[in-house]
Formats: sequence, C-alpha cells, structure tokens
Amino acid sequence: MSLKGKKIVLGITGSIAAYKAAYLTRALIRKGSEVQVVMTPAGKEFITPVTLSALTGKPVVSEFFTANDGTWHSHVDLGLWADAMIIAPATASTIGKMANGIADNMLITTYLSMKAPVFIAPAMDLDMYAHPSTQRNINTLKSFKNHIIEPATGFLASKLEGKGRMEEPDEIIKQLEIFFSKGDSLSKKKVLITAGPTYEKLDPVRYIGNYSSGKMGFALAEACASRGADVVLITGPVNLSVKHSSIQRINVESADQMYQKVTGIFQDMDVAILCAAVADYKPVVFSKNKIKRKEKEPMLIELTPNPDIAATLGKIKKKGQIIAGFALETDNEEENASGKLKKKNLDFIVLNSMNDSGAGFKTDTNKITILFPDNSKKDFPLKSKTDVANDIVDEIEQLLIQ
Repeated sequence: MSLKGKKIVLGITGSIAAYKAAYLTRALIRKGSEVQVVMTPAGKEFITPVTLSALTGKPVVSEFFTANDGTWHSHVDLGLWADAMIIAPATASTIGKMANGIADNMLITTYLSMKAPVFIAPAMDLDMYAHPSTQRNINTLKSFKNHIIEPATGFLASKLEGKGRMEEPDEIIKQLEIFFSKGDSLSKKKVLITAGPTYEKLDPVRYIGNYSSGKMGFALAEACASRGADVVLITGPVNLSVKHSSIQRINVESADQMYQKVTGIFQDMDVAILCAAVADYKPVVFSKNKIKRKEKEPMLIELTPNPDIAATLGKIKKKGQIIAGFALETDNEEENASGKLKKKNLDFIVLNSMNDSGAGFKTDTNKITILFPDNSKKDFPLKSKTDVANDIVDEIEQLLIQ
C-alpha cells in the first residue's frame, strides 16, 4: 500500500518504449496513485495523449500553453504537487537536457522545478547508452541525487541485443514501493558495504578466488540507499551495476586492496556491512611470468594469511558504530559463525549454509540466520536476495535506535 495516495508525475519521451508507459500508468493507478502525465512533443509520436488521458482521468500536459485559449500550464505547480516524478522512457536526448538544464519543453521545465524525488528509466539503443556522453550525463544526474533505474539487457528496436531496454513497469513499481515503504529511515547515515570475491594473483593469468557473485552485497547497498543512507560499496570483481544515485562504488581486486580501502574510511562510517567473500590466503610469491606446466612435477603454492578486515574493524570500532558480518559455512554452522561473531566484536553475524538449497554463491535467493552476541538468533525462510537485504537492514535500524 506504499503507493496509495501518492501523486506521481509521469514523464514520457520519444522512444519506442513509450508503449510501456501505458502499462506503467495502469499499474500506478491500480496501486492507488494519482498520475499526471507530462509528455515531450516527440513522445506523442509513439503513444497518444488520448490513451494516457483515458487511463489517468487527467488531461495530458505537453505544451507550455493551451493552443486555443492560451492557458498556461504551470511546471512550478506540478513540481510542488508531486510526491515523485518518473521519467519512463527517458531518451538520450532528454537525459542530456536534464543533465545540462536545457529547458526547451514542458517535461524538462517540470523536472527542473521538481521538489520530489526523481526516478529516471533510460531507454535507447545499446551504443547510445554506452556512449561516453550518455554515461557522463547519467553520472551527472546521479550526482544531483536522482534515482537511475538501470535499463535491462535484451532485444532492442534496432534488432540488436544489448543493454538499453527500458526496465519493465513491474520492476519500476517495485523500486518505487521500496522507496516509499522505507522512506528516509537511514537519512544522514553513512554505510560501508563490502561485496563480491577477491582475487589473489599467482601470475599474470591465474588467481586464487571464489564463486561469489556479489549479488547479496549489491542488494544490501540498494536497500540502504533506498532508505536514505549514503553508501560506499567496496566490491571485488563482479559483473553487476549499481542503480541508486546514493551509492558510491569503489572497485578493488585483492584482499589487501579491500583492506586498505575499508580501513581508510571506516572511522567516518556509522555502519559497516561486511558481505564480501574475502580470500583468507594469498600466494607468498607472485610470478611476473606465466608459470609453465611441468608434466611430472606437482605445483606447490605457499600461501600466507590475508589481513582480517572484520577483526581489524572490530578492534577499532567506536561507540555507536555498528558492524555486521557474514559467515558462509559447510559444517558446524552456528558454532563456527558464533565464534566469528564474538572473536571479531561484531554486532551481529549473518549465517549462510552451503547445505541449504537456494542459498550461497551465484543464486538470486538466500536463506539466513542472524546470530547476536547475547546468543539469541533469528531464522528466516528462503527469500530473494532483495528481500533478505531488507531483513538485514531492518536489524541494523533496530540497533541504531537503541
């Protein structure tokens, strides 16, 4: 019910994906929202104002003045009226104008007057989306605290396949519901999150690593950002992207690099969620040249421990700072996780078991148990990693208000 009664300005631009705006409009109406459509002139070439007016029960706004009587459409009033603005689809042209303040149509002037949060769902061909100018403009909009709803990868109008498809209306609705349901409960909080694996190099072409996809850590970053936190996401090598404008991403490769980045900023953080699968060991020797195969001789690799990020933060933790850790276990799960919790001075630890179907590396779901220092615990059923992330952040919120 988080969208019930919300006033939404829906901006529609000149993209073939404009047909999805009808589905998005209907979905918002069904959720109980009041929708006012603002279209660019090019948008009317792809979907008619009559269709959208019929769905919303409101005249569509496109021009600054009504042609027949000169009535002025106030972009300022729309900016004050709305609880949120969604621009879906957002073309490369509109994104460029928004980033640079080129107010040559009603949609852009409404955006520039908007007091409410703005969500932008890009839609364009893959090469346009990947172009440096488009990426620069998107990054500019992120810096303005706009919420970018990342496009999907798939079949495009050009008959090519790649990243550029406007996200589906159901996913856009989901992101709006998360935003409104959680509000700004973590406003002004600084949250550090680690994600993904680390790679420990053997030689120029080989490394020691693990199967972590980073999905859990990225879901946590989105959950915290959606509640108003400023998030620093330090991630190992993963094939994922961030969506929320309040997430600062820092890419690292090795455990040493992650250790340096984490310890360098931890003192300024309110919360640290250590979700990364950091390698426990690294090779003592790195070979500058590729190690050659020897047919009859075993290859012996001497390993040395990596720095323990969680234990280090636990030692320097100040009063009021919260640290949540993760433990992925294969045997004696709760005993091992409880030992880590106490040894590393964590506020709670999230336990995954490799014995649970649907949990662990590379999955889109997870099944967790949260263990606390007082020996209490909470068990959760198998859920999507998005839902698991919100369960974990709920626990962090409870600690912050104690």
